[in-house]
Amino acid sequence: MGFARSCSVALVGVEGVVVEVQADLEPGVAAFTLVGLPDKSLVESRDRVRAAVVNSGAEWPQKKLTVGLSPASVPKSGSGFDLAVACAVLGAAERIDPKDIADLVLIGELGLDGRVRPVRGVLPAVLAAAEAGYRQVVVPEQTAGEASLVPGVSVLGVRSLRQLIAVLTNEPVPEEVPVPEGSPDPMLAGLMVPGAGVGTGLAREPADGPDLADVAGQHAARTALEVAAAGGHHLLLHGPPGAGKTMLAERLPGVLPPLTRRESLEVTAVHSVAGILPPGEPLVRTPPYCAPHHSATMQSLVGGGNGVPRPGAVSLAHRGVLFLDETPEFSGKALDALRQPLESGHVVVARSAGVVRLPARFLMVLAANPCPCGRHTLQGAGCECPPSAIRRYQARLSGPLLDRVDLRVEVEPVNRNDLLCQGGRGEPTAVVAARVREARERAAARLRDTPWSANSEVPGHELRTRWLVAPGALAAAERDLERGLLTARGLDRVLRVAWTIADLAARDRPQAYDVDLALELRTGISRGAPMPARGGGR
Repeated sequence: MGFARSCSVALVGVEGVVVEVQADLEPGVAAFTLVGLPDKSLVESRDRVRAAVVNSGAEWPQKKLTVGLSPASVPKSGSGFDLAVACAVLGAAERIDPKDIADLVLIGELGLDGRVRPVRGVLPAVLAAAEAGYRQVVVPEQTAGEASLVPGVSVLGVRSLRQLIAVLTNEPVPEEVPVPEGSPDPMLAGLMVPGAGVGTGLAREPADGPDLADVAGQHAARTALEVAAAGGHHLLLHGPPGAGKTMLAERLPGVLPPLTRRESLEVTAVHSVAGILPPGEPLVRTPPYCAPHHSATMQSLVGGGNGVPRPGAVSLAHRGVLFLDETPEFSGKALDALRQPLESGHVVVARSAGVVRLPARFLMVLAANPCPCGRHTLQGAGCECPPSAIRRYQARLSGPLLDRVDLRVEVEPVNRNDLLCQGGRGEPTAVVAARVREARERAAARLRDTPWSANSEVPGHELRTRWLVAPGALAAAERDLERGLLTARGLDRVLRVAWTIADLAARDRPQAYDVDLALELRTGISRGAPMPARGGGR
């Protein structure tokens, strides 16, 4: 009788659980039994592993073989267990020393010819192994760079099972035929899943992305965009078609500061599980940008799917921008499902196969027309929408959702002078991004030794008791609260925006001017606070 064990990782959302793969050989009729709550793709590994072992030059044991995946109560899915199962079987058959694989974490899919194919979710899997105390992992060669992002872990990238057997037995490592330069690598098939990104594109470097200097006019909207980026505040752009709402939203990721190391690992883990991580670029350093179509379902926005829930648009936009163009055209249920992640920074999806907690701390930008035809606010534009249709259209954005939006700006049509004259051009992205970065550094210094890093994350109670504004600065906000123009949540959000405006102006605490401007950006009612002047033109 032979027995051996190895380790792999089961992913539940973006969190991993180390799974012990045990192989037991007993005398009897040759059979292969796989137990431990495997799904369909994992059950099929019996045939893949057998063929891969034989085609790698090893002998398949002609005995009763039982492979167990422990803990058996954890659902296990995918083909990433193939490599661990094959090594456990070879260890039980004494082809390799069972001691060499007992504490080795192996992740990878096996082809019938013994080649090791990459799988999704390598980074969160290796993170889970490192947290569990494992220090050696074996992954497909194509994902070795992704696994190497985890500190303190020794990573071995292999291209075939034959190569791994040679390394474990101290035999000469066979040379693999390299893929000719410029030729497609079939091993990368399946690593990026078409259609899994839900309108996601990784933000390019600011120097390569769209520039804010391309936006003509729109002084108020540009100010709101800068405040949103500096404090992480949600933004509503309201105005007629062609005014530049989408143009402004597409330039927001370039204004955001680069991701920290910790944030980069969080974003990379989500994108790896979703299958949208570009090969050869394992670490995401820039904020992602996700713009789902208005026909998106609630499941595609918050996460879901058959079996174990998968990340939705709110998770794919984690630490980045979620842009909902034509927001009133989205399903009301889908929009209201965003309310919980907007408050908590994560989303909990419960399905019959399990409960998954996914990160979802994003900056939301909504864009909406004033009416179905979009011409309601334009003079002489010939809007024929009846008042009832306009009311129904605007009511699609529920009050509770809008109450969570800090900044609401009317985007006016661009006039001829701003559009055709160079003087209408505003500051480039690099200048605004530098100012945003300085404001974020001021906020981070003030919030040092707290769980928060941006103004939008600070609870209202802390702002009202720990970090006080200047005396008398809240007079206008208190009047709006008494008149019912502001809710308690709205007052807290005005305070957060006021702190961001003060950080942009390098003030120690918000003055009455900062609170008035925050109120104006939230309610759209002029308070006599002029927008801060910025240098124009390049």
